[in-house]
Amino acid sequence: MSTTEPTTSKRPLSLGVIFLTLYIDLIGFSIIFPLGPDLLKHYLEVDGHGGTLGWLLGHINSIAGALGNEAHLPEVLFGGIISSLFSILQFIFAPFWGALSDKRGRRPILLLTVAGTALSYLLWALSGSFWLFLVARLVAGAFGGNLSVATAAVADVTTRAERSKAMGIVGAAFGLGLVTGPMIGAFTAHLNLLHAFPGLAAWGVNPFSVPALLSLAMSVINLLWIYRRFHETRPPSARILPGETRLRNPLRAILSLDDARIRGVNLVAFAYSVAFVAMESALVFLSAERFGYTARQNGLLMGFLGVCSIITQGFIVRRLLQSTAETRVLAGGLLVSTAGLLCIGFAPAPAWLYTGVGLLALGSGLVNPSTTGLISLYAGAEEQGRVLGIFRSLGSLSRAITPVATGVVFWTFGAEAVFVGGAVMAMGAWIASTRLPQPEK
Repeated sequence: MSTTEPTTSKRPLSLGVIFLTLYIDLIGFSIIFPLGPDLLKHYLEVDGHGGTLGWLLGHINSIAGALGNEAHLPEVLFGGIISSLFSILQFIFAPFWGALSDKRGRRPILLLTVAGTALSYLLWALSGSFWLFLVARLVAGAFGGNLSVATAAVADVTTRAERSKAMGIVGAAFGLGLVTGPMIGAFTAHLNLLHAFPGLAAWGVNPFSVPALLSLAMSVINLLWIYRRFHETRPPSARILPGETRLRNPLRAILSLDDARIRGVNLVAFAYSVAFVAMESALVFLSAERFGYTARQNGLLMGFLGVCSIITQGFIVRRLLQSTAETRVLAGGLLVSTAGLLCIGFAPAPAWLYTGVGLLALGSGLVNPSTTGLISLYAGAEEQGRVLGIFRSLGSLSRAITPVATGVVFWTFGAEAVFVGGAVMAMGAWIASTRLPQPEK
């Protein structure tokens, strides 16, 4: 597989646009995080216990009863399943959008995926029934390919020597998005347009239309900015002409990767993503159960995590990668993350909790740009979109399966089981990372 690329410096004209695209994508993904229980309560009042919602709740309650915890699991599983729907569609479509951008260019695919995301927010804003809300989430997941396409654009506008440092912008967008999204969801959840304009209910406006409309407005702004400011990063001469671009089984696409190095990085990243998502899913439950944290205190804790991630991925890792190999940075990040997970899981006081969260933010800030950079450096210039799409789809798979599994483990076996399990996953990823070769630049 060819990995040769032009060595001439490329001016990163579109990095600002790329950052905003990633940021909006993560806001759209995470704005719903704090709304799960309220969504369940609202749609129960609207749809009752019949139809799609009744069928779903019937199965959720059966699972909760079988596991011996009917007090907490229904809401946890409901939120996990809603999040999983989004991620499953991303898992299926991310490789498709990435490969299509290799063939058609980054700009038109970004325009298409951001427009589809905006449509999903419009559907959410008008989701007067649960089935329409589900359709909105499915549309959002299907068009959630702008993450892999934008990451491929970062590879287009950087040299091999700059690649991993530039991928820090992806991680910084993650951190900022995962701070902003839940905050928007939490602070606008009580702004109900129906209180002032009850007649809007006939159009499907619901108590959660305000956060949906804010997300829609940001997506429209993003769409206009891409249209006006995004200059195509993949020239026609570099695009793949032969072959057919179509939806494929993502697992088959992963297994069919020819390069063992790319398969290895995917394995490391997937194992780490499972550990990190488990932490995200369980952290607020642990803090509330062990230290009596309120929603406001949990918001501050998640904000601390996001700020630490932004600082690490936006500044620290970019300087570190100037003098340190990606494989060494990756290994260090996995070890630090393991320590952070154990620190959180066995935290005897809030100070230990914050220390563990800080360590985990530092670790993830080292891991994420390193794995993304290694994937891009191992892959050929002609397949950046496809390979990065497969890489992102594995992250979506971890977000599809982990929240539900974490909820079951937490409320059945306890917090320590979740975080020890996460630490074992991170250590397994560290062992696998020691076999990865440092790519040439």
